Amino acid sequence: MPNIKSSIKDMRKSARKRLQNRSQRSQVKTSITKAERLIASGEVEAAQTAVVTALSSLDKAAEKGLLHGNNSARRKSRLMKKLNQAKQQTGEAG
Repeated sequence: MPNIKSSIKDMRKSARKRLQNRSQRSQVKTSITKAERLIASGEVEAAQTAVVTALSSLDKAAEKGLLHGNNSARRKSRLMKKLNQAKQQTGEAG
C-alpha cells in the first residue's frame, strides 16, 4: 500500500480504469463469440450483422489501447475468414 498521496490517488485511478477496461474487453469477446456462434449455426444474414458489430468493437478496442493493433487485426481476419467460408458453403448448397 503506497504512503505517498499522489501514489494513493494513482492507485485509485488505475483501479477504476482496470474495471472499465475489463468491461470493454469482455464486451469485445462477447461480440466475437456471438458472431462465431451465428456463423457455426449457419445463419449467414444474422452472422453478417454480428460480424460487423464485432469488427467495430475490435477497432475501438485497438484504438483505445485495450488490444494491440495486430491482435485486433488478427482476430478480425480470422472472423472474416470464418464468415466467408460459411457464405461459400451456403452458396454451394443453395
